[in-house]
Amino acid sequence: MKIIAGVDIGGTNTKLGLVTEDGTILSRSRFSTKSCETYEVFIDSISKGIRELLEDEHELVGIGLGAPNGNFYSGCVEMAPNMPFKGVLPIRDSLKNVFDCRIELTNDANAAAMGEKIYGAAKDYNDFIVITLGTGVGSGIYCNGQLVYGHDGFAGELGHVIVYPNGRLCGCGRKGCLEPYANERGVRLTYEVLKPNYPDSSLIQEEKISGFSIAKHAHAGDALAIEVFKKTGEYLGFAFANFMAFLSPKAIFLFGGLSR
Repeated sequence: MKIIAGVDIGGTNTKLGLVTEDGTILSRSRFSTKSCETYEVFIDSISKGIRELLEDEHELVGIGLGAPNGNFYSGCVEMAPNMPFKGVLPIRDSLKNVFDCRIELTNDANAAAMGEKIYGAAKDYNDFIVITLGTGVGSGIYCNGQLVYGHDGFAGELGHVIVYPNGRLCGCGRKGCLEPYANERGVRLTYEVLKPNYPDSSLIQEEKISGFSIAKHAHAGDALAIEVFKKTGEYLGFAFANFMAFLSPKAIFLFGGLSR
């Protein structure tokens, strides 16, 4: 059986899966990206994870990787602000030293957009945007049926458009980007800003504040949790309105752990 290994590299976790030609996921696993002390340990963890999923009847014909700041042209993750390893990481070439098959790397949101185009709700769309909400805020853009890469492979970083001039510091070094308002950490920061106005909130009793805990309390009717969602929605809505004016996509799809 010819199979592909799919690898979703995140700043918090890295997920792996084996996929057939028709898109069926055979098996999957994950490990903590942050637990890898060095880049070399990280590459070893990916390699080991793929091997552990492979079975005797499998023929590994390719590995596809999605990563923050992943450059399709170079096969490197370049200066990713939310990754524990800094600099230019030659992930594609590092894995080519281990596996004898085709290996491709791209931005994680671009990979999500490809999947949506091939297997998902965007099959019949030539113009759409995928937004990934998680440790960061990423985006994959299809325009006229083509994935947008730009001249250097980094086009379409919609998480780094300014939504609040001179606002929160972003991992990219600028202030007021969408990302620090709509990623996991940004939602927690919004909670901290709003918390003093809601001293009776049940959410305050939680030991660990996360997107999940805020969602749980919002569904239960907690006013603070609902206001956190409302403010986050306003930031996203402001940005989406600009995306619509600029690109006129048929649809915007939300991906990532926080979108749950």
